[in-house]
Amino acid sequence: MNTKTKTLEQPDFINKLPMITVAFWIMKITATTLGETGGDWLSMTMKFGYLASTLIFFGLFVVALGCQLMSKKHFPYLYWTVIIATSTFGTTMSDFMDRTLGLGYAKGAAILVAILLTLLTLWRLTVGNVSVNDVRTRKAEVFYWVTILFSNTLGTALGDFLADDSGLGFFGSWLLITGILAVILGVSYFTKVSKILLFWIAFILTRPFGATFGDVLTKPHDQGGVNFGTGYSSLILLGLLIVTILVYYRKKNKPTPVLAQTSV
Repeated sequence: MNTKTKTLEQPDFINKLPMITVAFWIMKITATTLGETGGDWLSMTMKFGYLASTLIFFGLFVVALGCQLMSKKHFPYLYWTVIIATSTFGTTMSDFMDRTLGLGYAKGAAILVAILLTLLTLWRLTVGNVSVNDVRTRKAEVFYWVTILFSNTLGTALGDFLADDSGLGFFGSWLLITGILAVILGVSYFTKVSKILLFWIAFILTRPFGATFGDVLTKPHDQGGVNFGTGYSSLILLGLLIVTILVYYRKKNKPTPVLAQTSV
């Protein structure tokens, strides 16, 4: 009789998540910037309002996530559609909390930090690790997407706080976050700091990076932007994301992982 302890891993479960490479981060930043401009386009330019836009984007997230969970392998366009849905939801949900409910950027960000830390703790206790390179069960996959949903919402709140309340402005905030991300990249290469920790810090910060860069693209010149508007900016970013996906996934050579992780 086999007395080996049963593991949580599902032998027939296929990891449908992409490798963490330089191209991944480029696509992630593009997708989250698109989430910022797309969310603002629906809520403000089209005047749907924050609550209605949040409900619409949450519906898109639920549908896209359902397709992702039912898929049998990694489909790039489906995966990035879910990422965009989390980012657009994050944009309008954060704006609803901070502006419509009157919580303000600092309080809204604090609430989202608490939610995110709770999710990561539950994920770690339930699954055994929070590594995106070790998603081997359906439960871990669900944790992955819910965590991303709230990390993108938190990223929006942080980006708005830096751009509006810190005095740095859109461009100054973008430069600050760019510098922090460069430091994280250096730490990942030259130190033994946990790659999982660095991944999640970088993942969260790429959202305010996208949010502030999106503001640089859309805001008028007198506010420090280039005045492309939300509609044109969204189309440009969508085209860039599609081209990047086409180029990256057609490459036959194996990419070199960046911030590769090991289980903890």
